[in-house]
Amino acid sequence: MTTPPPPPVVLTLAGSDPSGGAGIQADILTLASLGCHPLSVITAITVQDTVGVNDLMVLDADWVNDQARFLMEDMQVAAFKIGMLGSVENVAVVAQLIADYPDIPVVLDPVLASGGGHELADEDLIGAMRDMLIPQVSILTPNSLEARRLASNDPDDDEELTLDQCAERLLGLGCPYLLITGTHENTKEVVNSLYGQDGVVRADHWERLPGSYHGSGCTLASAIAGMLATGLLLPEAVREAQEYTYQTLVNGFRPGMGQFLPDRMFWARGDDEEDGDAAKS
Repeated sequence: MTTPPPPPVVLTLAGSDPSGGAGIQADILTLASLGCHPLSVITAITVQDTVGVNDLMVLDADWVNDQARFLMEDMQVAAFKIGMLGSVENVAVVAQLIADYPDIPVVLDPVLASGGGHELADEDLIGAMRDMLIPQVSILTPNSLEARRLASNDPDDDEELTLDQCAERLLGLGCPYLLITGTHENTKEVVNSLYGQDGVVRADHWERLPGSYHGSGCTLASAIAGMLATGLLLPEAVREAQEYTYQTLVNGFRPGMGQFLPDRMFWARGDDEEDGDAAKS
């Protein structure tokens, strides 16, 4: 018998969400669904449910660093996915980590606030991300609110930047690709725009679904990392990850009193239902 190749290994660094909707739990579900083996480094512990975040405890930077370094010495990682980091110190150790492995693609989902509006990053942390992390990543995946906040030179400036202006500023920091998602924009369809150094690489239009979803950004960023780990080039990885994420939302469910959650295992449940129907016929 021929031994199948092992799954690609993806290291995700993010906060823990006990609801399973976002954070490192969302990353693990997404990566496993796409056939990757997820390694998980926890950066923060939250008290939250599908309604919102009640409390947050950021882990010490030495703990974050040690979790990651032990794993990197043991296994060959094909991609990094970075989510919420929680402190300037954590930004610094993660920036040094990816600097030590420059050939591994990095997807950065700059989590600045929860879906319920709880602030998860102050201006010092945002500045550290601009200076230390964004110049090193392969792709940055903010939503439009995060893109404007990251690109703003003055947080008290009332002038709203266009997304093209945001892209110009953020790409100017050194990252080669930027995907801005348009869920928060006042448009009939959701438009996700992938920018490169020469402008828009692709703009994908998606039907705007009713309701709100907890963890869609984590799902998308993790899916991009998973696609890169399997060997896809970045523009195609972005396209495939969007298709996967959209299907998780179409099949989303509402287990609690708050937001819907993406169903990252939608394909498995769909096959089960089809098999059951076939058995009855």
